[in-house]
Amino acid sequence: MATLIGERHSQAIWRDYLELTKPKVVVLMLITSLVGMFLATRAGVPWTVLVFGNLGIGLCAGGAAAVNHVVDRRIDAVMARTHKRPLAEGRVSPTAALGFALLLAVSGLVLLLAFTNPLTAWLTLASLLGYAVIYTGFLKRATPQNIVIGGLAGAAPPLLGWVAATGHISAEPLLLVLIIFAWTPPHFWALAIHRKEEYAKADIPMLPVTHGEHYTKVHILLYTFALLAVSLLPYAIHMSGLLYLVCALALGARFLHWAWVLYRGSQPHAAINTFKYSIYYLFLLFIALLVDHYLVLNL
Repeated sequence: MATLIGERHSQAIWRDYLELTKPKVVVLMLITSLVGMFLATRAGVPWTVLVFGNLGIGLCAGGAAAVNHVVDRRIDAVMARTHKRPLAEGRVSPTAALGFALLLAVSGLVLLLAFTNPLTAWLTLASLLGYAVIYTGFLKRATPQNIVIGGLAGAAPPLLGWVAATGHISAEPLLLVLIIFAWTPPHFWALAIHRKEEYAKADIPMLPVTHGEHYTKVHILLYTFALLAVSLLPYAIHMSGLLYLVCALALGARFLHWAWVLYRGSQPHAAINTFKYSIYYLFLLFIALLVDHYLVLNL
């Protein structure tokens, strides 16, 4: 019996540390990083860059997420969505979580320096500090525009993937960053509307708390229009072809549909449904970019 309890405890601790990395978020980031790599070249990405480059980016992202858990542990404890997180319930100490975050970040940067190039490592470090320090430590509590300003750090993965494969920055990966940057506000504000009371209880100045739901819904709709326009730019600059254009228009129209439903208040649970669709939107949009790129290559 004692052995069984010990095994369960070890399993719980392992899962707690995995949860600190926000694995679902990291997976979505790595998908955009992979797309950035594959779009950067038609000659193929070296397997070392493909494997260790993405592993390094993922480890750094996980380290930033762990810092977020530490800084937000008191907020997490009063929100229904997050009150069972490892630090909020005391299953992992802040000191242990920070040590884990440092280990992940250093390991990730070492991999990037060893298998990609210094520019990728420096950009990844800047992204890590932007999310963990500037957004989590300051902006989140300072302004209702927190997610707009801080969203730049979360938009970096396709640029990191591109630079890992090529060693330089160009206009195309910056356009991919712009797409995620425009996507972040309607994505996150939809969740903020759904969790408005919790953010108010935690004293976090999210836009629905400070300016009301109607104001936020208007801005979600406006940002979704902006996102649709930005998402068409890869086709406009001949970075992608007709297949991507059709997918971008269809996915963007569906996003606009949900933003309009949310604005009108015509369906229950519209906020959380908009949030969920936004995740599928970004995933499918980047997959469309990738498929279009290699379809054209093979024609």
